[in-house]
Amino acid sequence: MLDFIYYPVSFILWCWHKVFGFVFGESTAVAWILGIIFLTFTVRGIMFKPFVNQVRSMKKMQDFAPEMKKIQKKYANDRQRQAAEMQKLQREHGVNPLGSCLPMLLQIPVFIGLNHVLRAFTMPPPGGGPKTENYFFSQHDVESYVNAKLFGVNLGEAVYNGVGVVSGGATNIGWHWSVLPVALPLMIVASIATHLTARHSVARQNAASATPQTAIMNKLTMYIFPLGVLVFGALFPLGLLFYWLANNGWTLMQQRLVYTKIDKEEAARKAEAAEKRSTLGPKPGQKPTAPKVGQKPVQQKKNQPAQTGSQKKVTKAGSAHGFAQTSPAAAAGDGDGDGDGTQTPADTSGQNGSKDNGTGVPGLLKDSTRKSGRKRR
Repeated sequence: MLDFIYYPVSFILWCWHKVFGFVFGESTAVAWILGIIFLTFTVRGIMFKPFVNQVRSMKKMQDFAPEMKKIQKKYANDRQRQAAEMQKLQREHGVNPLGSCLPMLLQIPVFIGLNHVLRAFTMPPPGGGPKTENYFFSQHDVESYVNAKLFGVNLGEAVYNGVGVVSGGATNIGWHWSVLPVALPLMIVASIATHLTARHSVARQNAASATPQTAIMNKLTMYIFPLGVLVFGALFPLGLLFYWLANNGWTLMQQRLVYTKIDKEEAARKAEAAEKRSTLGPKPGQKPTAPKVGQKPVQQKKNQPAQTGSQKKVTKAGSAHGFAQTSPAAAAGDGDGDGDGTQTPADTSGQNGSKDNGTGVPGLLKDSTRKSGRKRR
């Protein structure tokens, strides 16, 4: 029923067994163990990109965790609205929650497929007689696997056979205490590797994003899962224990490499942002130029033509009182046209009729001029 899983897994294992069997001999346990380990590395190498995406997705979720808490608090009584707002927030930040579960989900079929393939080496065919094939493995390969012993124990043996989900219909049902001395060290090392992997992942979590649910999951992954490997490892064949050990070792090293790379990228972004802020701000030691207290801003008149002293006062001919008409610029100025705010004595020489006209009063005409004008009329 699951041949679409069994055939690819058996093909990858067959390829690596041929490689190491050429070096160490096809019937040796070393060739089969290395084939299983490199089968693990091949699968994890295929899933490397999804793992990186998983780490980046988890990092983004930790960054906007405070916003998620606000939504949970705001819509605590409306679960439907809360879920809709959470999905909206995740879309805005480009986060897919399923992306963080994808690498783990992809390992489950490989685990199931490898367990079945290793068990199938010792399962007799339905019609009886010798086993002639096992998916991609020929009868010669089946015989080499059966004859491969690790300290006198076959790689397909487990401490206990009898659980149908794990054993897959194995014939030698029961306890096999001769397998325990070889399997127990592998079970302990695999359990410790599982704990270290989970511990390293939990240490990367942001404290601000901690919730009661994440605290429970952290305890499960750090203590319950490793304990489960130690207890239920007795149900797994030796070859599957090597797969579990290699898988956790790969995960631990992969986490260190990926996390180090992401930390460097984050540090580079922070340094770039700090550099931009420093270029926009004042230089070190430079005092900002602030306006003085009580100082009014200087406003300049636009489209104001420059005027000379002779153009500031204009005498309008035919004025009824004979007053000189001054321009607005002259009225707003100091009266002498020099713009220095001081007034100069009036010109008494009579040469500048627009100022006093010889009367001593600016803008008045002489009496003789007025009289002559009356006589003319």
